[in-house]
Amino acid sequence: MKKVLFVCLGNICRSPAAEGVLRAQAQKRGMDLLIESAGTGGWHVGDPPDERMIKAAAERGIDISKQRARQVDFSDFYEFDFILPMDRSNYADLMEMAPPNRDSVVKLFLDYGDTKTKETPDPYYGGAEGFETVLDLLERGAEGFLDFLEKHE
Repeated sequence: MKKVLFVCLGNICRSPAAEGVLRAQAQKRGMDLLIESAGTGGWHVGDPPDERMIKAAAERGIDISKQRARQVDFSDFYEFDFILPMDRSNYADLMEMAPPNRDSVVKLFLDYGDTKTKETPDPYYGGAEGFETVLDLLERGAEGFLDFLEKHE
């Protein structure tokens, strides 16, 4: 079973939504994946996802309300096959802490998606439309990532 870790800054908007989206799409395809999410920062450890993201995801039939934020740990680089950051800043933070002999592939999530942008924008300081945009991008990224797994794994 492949193990996937999504990473954003605080683990309350983008990465928990990515976790939920990928889990839902993998289930529809009958794929067995272990999927988690984490943040590069520890400000929200133990907190649920942002209420606005919970609501936006629920409107698409995805329940992320039971998730709790955690911070990326050194052991994640050995436990997960794929560590997928949401933006270049998250990628840079991960690469600073990544051991050279890590087992995981660290790559921007939207590199797998059919999207013009390769960074998932942080909707935290914006309005409801930002959460919808993020979910649209995550759905396309998840489709591309699952296609990749089916083709290459």
